[in-house]
Amino acid sequence: MSTEDTTSRRRGRRPAGQDTRAALLTAARAVFAENGYERATVRTIAARAGVDAAMVNHWFGGKEGLFAQAVLKLPFAPHELVTELRTGPDSELGYRIVRTFLTRWDGAGGSQFQALIRSVAGHEIAGSVLRQFFSGFFAEVIRGIGTDRPELRTTLCASQLLGMGLVRYVTEFEPLASAEVETLVTAVAPTLQRYLTGDID
Repeated sequence: MSTEDTTSRRRGRRPAGQDTRAALLTAARAVFAENGYERATVRTIAARAGVDAAMVNHWFGGKEGLFAQAVLKLPFAPHELVTELRTGPDSELGYRIVRTFLTRWDGAGGSQFQALIRSVAGHEIAGSVLRQFFSGFFAEVIRGIGTDRPELRTTLCASQLLGMGLVRYVTEFEPLASAEVETLVTAVAPTLQRYLTGDID
């Protein structure tokens, strides 16, 4: 047996299978809780899991996707969603965001959004990490639009989406809770579009 094989076995590197994915999820929850989103690194998480750092990209597409699955348990991969949302004219970005938000969460079932809200409300660290993640995600979505005050715009978008999700999936206020997706897109998207590209002064 070669020295390299022996070293690799000593390090306990896992095969690139479902056990690797599970190990990364477990390690990520611990590292994000200890360090927050910004300070947690792919290398640290992979080392904690006993796997190669390349496995994070293989299974989750990067740190954002790993966080989404490990902590937020989102029903989508953020890196893929950014590409989807940025495909089309900037003048219709708010419409794409609202439509995508509703169709993804409707498809996953309201219970997943309820779990997200509970985790944020019950844990200070989870709330802090969610804010960091959401800011980074929306920064990617609006990159290149060239509007002013991007931080305020992203938090305004967050307030609209999370508020709508709270009413639709958690408190289930009618008639919004059972309204058709396109009805809500027509009603809500113009406000989100103003937050993204309009005058907010």
